[in-house]
Amino acid sequence: MKRFTAKTALFILLAAWGASSLGAHCQVPCGIYDDEARFKLLFEHITTIEKAMKEIGALSVQAPVNHNQVVRWVMNKEKHAEEFSEILSYYFLAQRLVPRGADEEGRAVYLEQLELAHRLIVTAMKAKQTVELAHVQALRDLLAKLQNSYFKKK
Repeated sequence: MKRFTAKTALFILLAAWGASSLGAHCQVPCGIYDDEARFKLLFEHITTIEKAMKEIGALSVQAPVNHNQVVRWVMNKEKHAEEFSEILSYYFLAQRLVPRGADEEGRAVYLEQLELAHRLIVTAMKAKQTVELAHVQALRDLLAKLQNSYFKKK
């Protein structure tokens, strides 16, 4: 009985962990979308990444260096860069940017948005890997372009 209880507890723990690590939006065709909220959240992630980069820089020049705080800011920056990419991938690319065939209306807009989304994901990866603030500005600029293009279509 104890063995069964331990297995059951492990299963429940793993199931709860899996449920808590779900992405930006479900992939069930629920039809519940809030595009404005997603863009706002993406901009908030950029602001958090920027703050983390600045904190890492400031903490790194202090004597003595508080390595624990530096590590916490690095982890925070990486988490927000990952969440940024997940929203672009699972919400926009998988559900909201509708592919258009070569002869279909809206093909040029689709390709523009697809390229912007790809560039955003690559830039988020670079922001995750470094503390170069130029990546933050690039994220803001690219996201503003995607937002303008996205809402222009509606």
